[in-house]
Amino acid sequence: MAKKDLLPLLFITLAIAIFPVLAGGSEYFISLLVFLGINGITAMGLSLLMGYAGQISLGHAAFYGIGAYASGILTTKYSLHPLGAFFIGIFLSAFIAFLVGKPTLRLKGHYMAVATLGFGEILFIVFNELSPLTGGPSGLSGIPSLTIFGHPVEGAKYLYLVWGLVILLLLFSLNLINSRVGRALRAVHGSELAANAMGVDASRYKVQVFVLSAIYASMAGSLYAHFVTFISPSSFGLMFSILLLMMVVVGGTSTIWGSLLGAAVLTLLPEYLRAFEDFDVLAYGIILLVVLFVMPQGILQGVRRFFEGKG
Repeated sequence: MAKKDLLPLLFITLAIAIFPVLAGGSEYFISLLVFLGINGITAMGLSLLMGYAGQISLGHAAFYGIGAYASGILTTKYSLHPLGAFFIGIFLSAFIAFLVGKPTLRLKGHYMAVATLGFGEILFIVFNELSPLTGGPSGLSGIPSLTIFGHPVEGAKYLYLVWGLVILLLLFSLNLINSRVGRALRAVHGSELAANAMGVDASRYKVQVFVLSAIYASMAGSLYAHFVTFISPSSFGLMFSILLLMMVVVGGTSTIWGSLLGAAVLTLLPEYLRAFEDFDVLAYGIILLVVLFVMPQGILQGVRRFFEGKG
């Protein structure tokens, strides 16, 4: 991890530690920050796939849904402990991502995007049609809250749990992109042909990062399920996949920090757009267009260039 990452990491840790006090214990603001952390985990995984390996996915809501439904079904119907369900969801997402990624990642550009979109839509249909397990369109309710050693994890405790995982995954991601693997991923992003010529097994690295990003999404989905205690297929459709993609693009695809910033913008912004609820898709489209025209490398890089006098 680079030294320049230490200061923002310490700032985030301190801010999260004191946030419940500053918010006066408000459930609304604590919940908002929990959702930000959950979206941030998924966006970080997608950033590794898109920003560093150069692979576009429009189906990550499916892996998010796999984690959520694994936790929901195993805890409500089979009385499994939430932590056990959490890890089974991770394994299941990784296994499916490997099976899907092997053939899909041979495709290039928009063909891969269409293939992952198709995978996401298939899982969306499965979530709807397997009503005996998933509850179908009506959803799955009664999901138990997360407990550790018999103690319920709620409110500020859940906030600390989610953001503790965010910080751990952030540390892991930052170390990964500054390692030999990270350099290999950037080489694949630049040119697969050149990477293969230099001895980098592009296919293997693409599958590995695809599986890793699916694991991130599964973790986030499980945390979401145990936080809201109710899930339905509508939460894991194409629109959510597009929203995740927008988080990475708006924040900046070339940096992990950008994905967190994009998650913050697109998690908090809807709270201020409630008056335009019927036009939320239009609002997101306008935001994306403005960012792409004004700051094509994302908000984070745009702000950096501005302060460096290059904007």
